[in-house]
Amino acid sequence: MTASAVSLHARRRAVRLWLLIVAAMMVLTLVVGGATRLTESGLSITEWKPVLGVVPPLSDADWQAEFQKYQSIPQYRELNRGMSLDAFKTIYWWEWSHRLLARTIGAVFFFPFVFFLWRGWIEPHLRKRLWLIFGGGAALGAVGWWMVSSGLTERTSVSQYRLAFHLTLACTIYAAIVWTAQQVLPRPPVSAPSRTRNLALLIALLVLGQIYLGALVAGLDAGLVYNTWPLIDGHFIPDGARLWFDTPWWRNLFENHLTVQFQHRMLAYLIWILAMLHAADALRLPLGDRARTLALTVAALVTVQAGIGIATLLLVVPLDLAITHQAMAVVVLTVAVIHAERLRHRVERRPLEVPARAAEQAT
Repeated sequence: MTASAVSLHARRRAVRLWLLIVAAMMVLTLVVGGATRLTESGLSITEWKPVLGVVPPLSDADWQAEFQKYQSIPQYRELNRGMSLDAFKTIYWWEWSHRLLARTIGAVFFFPFVFFLWRGWIEPHLRKRLWLIFGGGAALGAVGWWMVSSGLTERTSVSQYRLAFHLTLACTIYAAIVWTAQQVLPRPPVSAPSRTRNLALLIALLVLGQIYLGALVAGLDAGLVYNTWPLIDGHFIPDGARLWFDTPWWRNLFENHLTVQFQHRMLAYLIWILAMLHAADALRLPLGDRARTLALTVAALVTVQAGIGIATLLLVVPLDLAITHQAMAVVVLTVAVIHAERLRHRVERRPLEVPARAAEQAT
């Protein structure tokens, strides 16, 4: 069957469905990755085998071999000495599942992509972007191992720098897939002021930045300290000497538990305020029902996410709430990206037509 034998609309629907399936798989991988981090499972597999690593241990001897490798790293010696083989299997399966999902996403993206290219179903304006997304996904696997390797020799956990970069890259790729999926099918444009469009895009970018800060908090276990709200360390704004005691000053932004948690809180407040202002703006503008609903949904989701974050902090990061908080961050990002992309699709402004008689007089 040639490309011409399938209607343009059917081809576009197939491409969009493919992208949405990849996006849904990425959501699952992000949630499992969060659980892997929260259960301290990420260092249970001490080797990177992109192909052979698909097969888990199948015999008692295989399990013992994997366990012995884990026993050689600092996390076992300093934190988990005496761990049973059954307990090791539990953390191993978390990490193995996370890696398997990531590999599966690569296959689910690549093979249909090649098929669609072969059939000519990918329109020219999307080809370069989809190749970039595929390249980013391939790099993400290497970044994941780079992250894991930081915890195998001297540390008992992975570097928070690498963890934050890995998660943010994954979310950026996910956002790009969602944005692209929205552009596959044509739809009516939206008429909105530039400030409204730009604010929607800014909120989506800030949510991505907040995910980065949340990864720093997780990487430092900073949520296990300063478990009060709205005050932190006894103040709404902590003393500067405690926020900036490390040198050089920039290290406080990434390594000081108080500073990292404080900036995560402050950005949350900023996103909430901007989401409320944007929702109020959407209520009084003729954006159309869908765009207005999306703006209100973003504001509602940001509010819910803030509540979950506060509860997670006050209860000292219980596993179920912590996983919910990370999953909700992906939901907020999804809706914010969909809304921002929809508003970027603006009404084309046509030049004013010159009446025929005036044109004749002008000549």
